[in-house]
Amino acid sequence: MIRVIMGKKGSGKTKQMIEMINAAAQTEHGNVICIEKGNKLTLDIHYHIRLVEASDYDIGSYTALKGFISGMYASNYDITHIFIDSLTKIAGGECDNETENFLDWLNKFGEQHNIKFTITISDDADLAPDGVKKYF
Repeated sequence: MIRVIMGKKGSGKTKQMIEMINAAAQTEHGNVICIEKGNKLTLDIHYHIRLVEASDYDIGSYTALKGFISGMYASNYDITHIFIDSLTKIAGGECDNETENFLDWLNKFGEQHNIKFTITISDDADLAPDGVKKYF
């Protein structure tokens, strides 16, 4: 299952995600991961959440992000929820057809391994491709 939260900068996406992450820390029975670009969430999320700073791993494309997520799961089968803050900033692009393809892959990966994904994208939701909007 994938949920995309999309909106322009300053629309409250990160605040909403922080609330969801902290709720997941209390309700999930497995490991919860949060991938972010920068260290802005460090003091806001529950200490049980595994916080991963994407810049430390030189993730610059959707292909690299697929490999990164696959590798995290391969090393820890107890992951139940992954939050990705600012997807297009991590992958280095715009919200486009490549984003759609990545979300479709992520949805399939999540269904195969019983992992939920919650993702924020900083962009105008009205301009999102239909393939992205289906995950709103």
